[in-house]
Amino acid sequence: MIENMKKIHIGTVIAIIALISSIFHLYTASIGFFEPREQRSLHLFLLLPLVFLMKPGFFEKSKRRESAKPGFVDYLMAVLIAVPALYSYFEAFRINMRLEDVTEVLPIELMLGGIMIVLVLEAIRRGVSVVMFGLVLIGFMYLFLSEYTSGIFHFRDIPLEEIIEAMYLSNGNGIFGTITGISATLIAIFLIFGSVIEGSGTGRLFMNLGKKVAGKYTGGPAKIAVLTSALFGSMSGSSSSNVFTTGSFTIPMMKKRGYKASFAGGVETAASVGGQSAPPIMGAGAFVMAEITGIPYTEIIVAAVIGSLCYFIMIFVTVHFEARKLGLKGLEPSELPTWKEVIKDIHLLIPIGILLTLLLLRFSPTYAALLSIGATFLASWLRKHTRIGFKKAIEILINAGRNAVLIAIACVGANMLVLILTKTGLIVSIGAVVTSVVGDNLFLGGLLLALMTLVLGMGIPTTPAYIVVAAVGVPTLVGNFDVPMLAAHFFVFYFAILADATPPVSIAAYSAAAISKADPIVTAFQATRLAIGGYVVGFSYLFVPELLMQGTFVSIILNTSAILLGLTLFSVSITGYFINTMRLPVRLVLAPLGLFLALNVDLALEMRIAGSLLAMLTLYVINTKFAINKTAIDL
Repeated sequence: MIENMKKIHIGTVIAIIALISSIFHLYTASIGFFEPREQRSLHLFLLLPLVFLMKPGFFEKSKRRESAKPGFVDYLMAVLIAVPALYSYFEAFRINMRLEDVTEVLPIELMLGGIMIVLVLEAIRRGVSVVMFGLVLIGFMYLFLSEYTSGIFHFRDIPLEEIIEAMYLSNGNGIFGTITGISATLIAIFLIFGSVIEGSGTGRLFMNLGKKVAGKYTGGPAKIAVLTSALFGSMSGSSSSNVFTTGSFTIPMMKKRGYKASFAGGVETAASVGGQSAPPIMGAGAFVMAEITGIPYTEIIVAAVIGSLCYFIMIFVTVHFEARKLGLKGLEPSELPTWKEVIKDIHLLIPIGILLTLLLLRFSPTYAALLSIGATFLASWLRKHTRIGFKKAIEILINAGRNAVLIAIACVGANMLVLILTKTGLIVSIGAVVTSVVGDNLFLGGLLLALMTLVLGMGIPTTPAYIVVAAVGVPTLVGNFDVPMLAAHFFVFYFAILADATPPVSIAAYSAAAISKADPIVTAFQATRLAIGGYVVGFSYLFVPELLMQGTFVSIILNTSAILLGLTLFSVSITGYFINTMRLPVRLVLAPLGLFLALNVDLALEMRIAGSLLAMLTLYVINTKFAINKTAIDL
């Protein structure tokens, strides 16, 4: 009884802090954000302690972490990590006025900075991933050992005091740097918006719409998952959240219709991850990209349209071939919602329409999101079954606060990594390493950077992952290979997204596997082959400006067609079906042929398109003839 009371008590404390956090971010967004240092300090003061309470590290071995209560050490860490953030808030003016590397660092600042660095590392390990923890830890080891390295990795001795000063007292980078600022303002507001949208029942609208549009066709449940996740994923800032929200319905539906558990989880993973590439919100990615590049939001969402269409079209095609191969049909008419059921939730699209209108009118993303949050609450009252009452509103704000914890920690980790890279000059060195390995070959350089992006992005939420790899990859692409700024950012953004679906560390795949009861690694590999369109599109941004809507209408259509046709051949190879089941030797030929025709920009567009069409025509004739002969033999 006492144990239960303690458990309820800590749950209540977490809920109250999460609620206060959401209210704080809404309040500052409505009146005008505080001075940057103050805003970031209070943001971390409220959110960082929660990781030690939500993910206790010291509990009885017989208990699972999810069901365990924090121990004394967890409470101590929660308090200790809050103190440096609070000090930073109260001393914000003096810290802002000091000169880095000139003004003396006070003993208390050295102590608090050291404590915060250590506890942030532990928070990253618990709350984000061991991968990010390892990357940041290796970065710190390099700071201490840089004077002993050689070649391009050699750097002067950096004293401990200088490291703590840079990490704790710097405003541009480090714990309270720019990325934390984006988390404390833009991302926090859009996380609240996403939680309000989810709580209002918009997910039900997207699900019913997906069923109505795609449910009756071959492989209907999988196509519903793709469409629903694309719609919801654009609003959600987390691929894992997207998986749990839509996958809890779509994955059991797919399994019931005959899809393998791993394939069902793979479909949901690929679609949920890709949802963050879908305009108009791109999981807040569009706003972060606009913030970093200075390119208007409207240009970014226009540039994102074709790539996102290619991504989801290829998932649809692959799902269709897989369903035909397995002989899976769509949902029965009785299982489909009526248009009346769809329309009864249509009023929930009003806030999204308001958001888009305000953004297109060039209002700030924060202001547009704030008004849209208010509009969602008001719109919910237009129909009785969607009304958000006081209790529901509190639950939504608590959920938003809890969701912000992971992003806040990841952004702090991203800030620390960026500081390590910039302070030691590694950002420049990485560009030099890439060019020394591949010369001026953009294809090989892109391949190396794509691999690096996938590794850096493993286990990290999309937005922080994108910011980290943009700090490394974009300067290399722009400075060493003359890639246009927007193309370089989209390249990095796509591979940061796909890191969530790439094995062995695939957060979204693990989430989907928890629902489907399949092996997480197998699920991740299924997601990877389904998301091949994303890898090809991301890479094509380096060579094909038409993907960014830059060029004539005819050139845009031809380039998009060449990519889609090549990817269709690849889809045939991985599913092993086109009219009939394909033999393995044919599939082994089609896979490289499809990728070659999709990616080879040195080959004339007409030849790429003609080659793909000729291959499909040949497959059609051969497989149709085989089907006729097989029927005759059976007779």
